[in-house]
Amino acid sequence: MSVLKGKKVLLGITAGIAAYKTAGLVRLFIKSGAEVKVIMTPAAKDFITPLTLSTLSKNEVYSSFTNEEDENATWNNHVEFGLWADFMLIAPATANTLSKMAAGTSDNLLLATYLSAKCPVYFAPAMDLDMFQHPSTKNSFATLKSYGNIIIPAGTGELASGLHGEGRMAEPEEIVKFIEDDLFAKLPLKHKKFLITAGPTYEAIDPVRFIGNHSSGKMGYEIAKTALQLGAEVVLISGPTSMALEHENLKIIQVNTAQEMLREAENYFDEVDVFIAAAAVADYRPASVASEKIKKADTHLTIELVKNPDILATLGKRKKDQIVIGFALETENGVENARKKLEAKNLDFIVLNSLKDKGAGFKKDTNKISIIYPGSIKEFDLKSKTEVAADIINELIPLLNA
Repeated sequence: MSVLKGKKVLLGITAGIAAYKTAGLVRLFIKSGAEVKVIMTPAAKDFITPLTLSTLSKNEVYSSFTNEEDENATWNNHVEFGLWADFMLIAPATANTLSKMAAGTSDNLLLATYLSAKCPVYFAPAMDLDMFQHPSTKNSFATLKSYGNIIIPAGTGELASGLHGEGRMAEPEEIVKFIEDDLFAKLPLKHKKFLITAGPTYEAIDPVRFIGNHSSGKMGYEIAKTALQLGAEVVLISGPTSMALEHENLKIIQVNTAQEMLREAENYFDEVDVFIAAAAVADYRPASVASEKIKKADTHLTIELVKNPDILATLGKRKKDQIVIGFALETENGVENARKKLEAKNLDFIVLNSLKDKGAGFKKDTNKISIIYPGSIKEFDLKSKTEVAADIINELIPLLNA
């Protein structure tokens, strides 16, 4: 899965012959899972049609502040475009547009949007050799880089004039690769490895029955998803669940029982930077498993249970430099019980949630947590589990950098 997945891309197209390449560029962004909106300078429409770009992006293409064909149309708000985007890319970026960007000139929708953008701005120069080498162009490059804009280097090759040299816009594949590499390099969890447990465990009674719980696995999967989005490699050990997740940096290991989960966790623990135990592991299992289905006979059935291994405590004792995080689902004396687990299991912090909080607990899309450290507690409002996952990851990032 590309780092571009889910990103909002604002593509600005100016009036250069390389504009024809932007059709392929839009396709690559869409294929990577990004959402694309296009703003063109009016003259750029002489090189590629808005219809082509709107068809590929599945969004309306904009080139002016108003729709001149509809007197009742609302204006195209450049500020909203600038706030919407995760990043802006101007490609091709002609000498004319670059000089206006550097000077702060705002004489069309694209330039007004650029000046309003709060996101990173990339630009891919495209012009003839002499224009590319002109001192004013070099000054534009330097000025824009001083503003924090990011230049995508132009290539060397045959130019529209027939000359051969520098100034050729990078190919769409090169532009996408450049942006992916740049975004990845800035991710806070790049080169970090996470081990996460998720879901319930099922402890067999006989071939058709088991002891389990109502955990859906959603919280653990959302934590894994967030870590992946921020650049981490993730090993996810999952109990039985309907949840699914795919990513090139993800390895999912499916297990059923607490003993299987512990065995897999021990295999990976020593090589990870972070261990997050989000699984709802059964505390007990049957002492023996019937080889055949137990038939209904007496009015009472007694099953002897034995204690399961405590995965979090086992690995907490074994930790060296790892950050170890646990969960505590409580119904009473939540903070007190969570603090005991925090100390007994050698955790860096513990995430407390209570079944008594409305909207929290199993099989829900929301959760309300408190994060408890050895000397402090941080409380959070009820949020979606996606947002809760982000809060948890944001809490541990400073620990990784300490």
